Amino acid sequence: MDVTVAVPLNTMLADLDETLRRLLTRELGRHGFDNVRIAFDAPTKDWASQLSTPAVNLYLYDLQEAVSRRPSEWSARRENGRTHNLRPPLRLDVSYAVTAWTRTVEDEHRLLSQVLAILYAHHTLPEAALVGTLANGCQRLPLETSVGRPRPEGRVDFWNAVGAQYKASLDYRVLTSCEAGTRLERGKDTEGQTFRFPQPEGGSSALEERHTVRGTVSDAGGTPLEAASVTLPDAGGFSATDDKGRFRFSGVRPGTYRCVARGPKGAEAATTVTVPGPAVAIVLDA
Repeated sequence: MDVTVAVPLNTMLADLDETLRRLLTRELGRHGFDNVRIAFDAPTKDWASQLSTPAVNLYLYDLQEAVSRRPSEWSARRENGRTHNLRPPLRLDVSYAVTAWTRTVEDEHRLLSQVLAILYAHHTLPEAALVGTLANGCQRLPLETSVGRPRPEGRVDFWNAVGAQYKASLDYRVLTSCEAGTRLERGKDTEGQTFRFPQPEGGSSALEERHTVRGTVSDAGGTPLEAASVTLPDAGGFSATDDKGRFRFSGVRPGTYRCVARGPKGAEAATTVTVPGPAVAIVLDA
């Protein structure tokens, strides 16, 4: 097996900040909490003294591997007729201390209560709020959240760390995934069988290899085509695609063959298939 490491682009923490900013701004606005600043700075006395509007501060104070959620199995992915085993991601607890800042204690408690309700409402961060490397399925696993859980002993007390006066805060955690970019390539996926055929003259039987040919048919936009007919004219094979555009031929002798696909509307395209070899992809223009 070939091992490759391609470190992916990872702006996870910055994208998580922006996701939370988007979520809180939208939900607070629905309940009349307008012009609330969402900040991620260390809530020091100097920072607090510069505030001119109500604010919600989410201070990222700790990153820890979520050991109890550590995946151990490598996952398999097929690309271009080859199978790749992907190293499992690092599961990481991202912990924020959430505080509300207003001129009066009453307003502070109202704002902090509403923030609590928003964070508690979403067991996983909603797709509509996700940005950057968190969006469009870039995270293999859901971004699970929890709010108000006790802080385990030994975790940093961020008030002492930033030298600020103690203030009531919520502990908010998001379970994220960091991809390793490590994969094992297992080589070409082939399916072969060996058959023994008796000789007409009565001599010893001959061995002959037969293989499975796989492929897909799609339109120019990448949409799989169902019920397309596919033939191997030189080998006398016929197949039809399923609802995901896939087809297969079994028992094909080693060699090179012409593979022809015809769509439900009559569009036709051809390619060359090598047996044994990788899966083929045929694209029909219409």
